[in-house]
Amino acid sequence: MSLSEEQREQISGLGLPQSIQEALLDGLENEQFTKAQFDEVIGQVKSDYDHAGVEPCEAVGVIAAQSIGEPGTQMTMRTFHYAGVAEINVTLGLPRLIEIVDARKIPSTPTMTIRLEPDYARDRDLAREVAWAIESTSILHLGSIATDLAEMNVLIELNHEALAQRKITDEEVAETLRSETGLAVEMRDGMLVMAPEEPSYRELLQLVEKIKRLSLKGIDGIKRVVIRKEGDEYVLYTEGSALKEVLEFEGVDPARTKTNNINEIGEVLGIEAARNAIINEATDTLREQGLSVDVRHIMLVADIMTCDGEVKQIGRHGVSGEKASVLARAAFEVTVNHILDAAVRGDIDDLRGVTENVIVGQPIQLGTGDVQLVAKRRDEVIQ
Repeated sequence: MSLSEEQREQISGLGLPQSIQEALLDGLENEQFTKAQFDEVIGQVKSDYDHAGVEPCEAVGVIAAQSIGEPGTQMTMRTFHYAGVAEINVTLGLPRLIEIVDARKIPSTPTMTIRLEPDYARDRDLAREVAWAIESTSILHLGSIATDLAEMNVLIELNHEALAQRKITDEEVAETLRSETGLAVEMRDGMLVMAPEEPSYRELLQLVEKIKRLSLKGIDGIKRVVIRKEGDEYVLYTEGSALKEVLEFEGVDPARTKTNNINEIGEVLGIEAARNAIINEATDTLREQGLSVDVRHIMLVADIMTCDGEVKQIGRHGVSGEKASVLARAAFEVTVNHILDAAVRGDIDDLRGVTENVIVGQPIQLGTGDVQLVAKRRDEVIQ
């Protein structure tokens, strides 16, 4: 039987989050129950929800720190792990968790998981075309380089099959070399011939190295793309990250493509996306090590890191360094500097937090320490 309007209003009046309300409505829809049973179900849900909440005056920050830090001591220190793809290295374990909370601008092993739109995802040839379009193409992908010491020339022999695969012509290669090096490029017997400005061995070797480093096509930051079949679709894994540029390629599904560079997500998709990325990355890192941490602790860390509209590290250049309390900042790092600066400025510490109250030896304003009982005198009651 379907729920009546009165029952729907009763559920919406419980003050539960939208997701729990929707789950409750879905579960009760088309079920047979009496009014007493309905009242018992929603009463139990409300009771369980209230029980799962935080007690007033609870030290949630300390509990979150302990809940993440204690399993962190069980994590391995291995930096690299082959995440199902032999060619792509990914930082996992404790180094990755430190990287996340430090809000590093560039991760030690930036990588992207690029999912494709349905037509491309099921066709290996189309997926490979997208991969070749994204991957940075150097001259070594397209042919070989040799030096002619007698003539002081660089000889580039192009592989026409490789050119056709990557949809680039030898004229385009020559034009790119001209514009990037500012030197003349000749076509001679199917080879590109270049000479340095000064005919010296050193200049010749420097020109060869410069040509090898040039990106002729694709995204400069993405060094390698690996195709892997997952289920019934092909997924691209990259070494290097460039979210904004990748989302512009035809065939890429922007809703399911992700990177492990949290700052890049914040710049391209906004601060809420960065917050979700912190939660997902930290949860995945812990899960990969076989550790389970309640997501609410990780959500609290993610909230603190992103609440000002930018991704901040949990450190002296971020959250800890911006605390209002002088003693709390001094207890974390560079103690003398903080106390000297505060003395010069004449700062006042209100002693509201945990750390500063422990330092001065008085009860902290949390738990029972946050409650002050006031009793009337007995003679006042008698009067």
